[in-house]
Amino acid sequence: MAVLKGKGAMTGVNLIAKVYKNGVTKDGKTQYADIQIDVRDPRGPEQTNLHLKSDRLKGEGGKVRYNNGAPYSTNQMEEIAAAAGPNTEPILNKDGNEVGKLYGFKGNVMPATRGSGLVVNTKSVEASEFEVDSSTLDNQFTSMRAAREAQAAAKAAQAQAPALDAEQQQAVQVDEPAVG
Repeated sequence: MAVLKGKGAMTGVNLIAKVYKNGVTKDGKTQYADIQIDVRDPRGPEQTNLHLKSDRLKGEGGKVRYNNGAPYSTNQMEEIAAAAGPNTEPILNKDGNEVGKLYGFKGNVMPATRGSGLVVNTKSVEASEFEVDSSTLDNQFTSMRAAREAQAAAKAAQAQAPALDAEQQQAVQVDEPAVG
């Protein structure tokens, strides 16, 4: 899940909403959407997880999967779609059929009152500073992977640093001449 800390970190965030056609509840009143921080937003590049909501679930056979969808009312989704305007891109399945839509917009986020994660305050949505296109989702995943690899490399370097310090101290003690 995305981490936004500091004064003003949750205001005016460039966002991307992945909205699937099959994400509507049976009564048609709620739509589930996977909303992410746009990696091009200044708060995005170092995030290892750009999703506003990300719940880890164990499925069949102990297989781990993540639920990134948060519920929004149909009115809220209409506000997001209106803010995005023409800044959309179809989400296609492997057969080339449209299964959803990607929206680029900007808004304020806040902690969810029910459940975990962050949600968009749809009263604050407006047009995004960035255009979404067919490579937007790939760029999102590439950025998250790069951030995870950088974080792992930093941890590995930090783990090696104390060992090097101990070796250097030992070397310094050995190199001292004996007085006598």
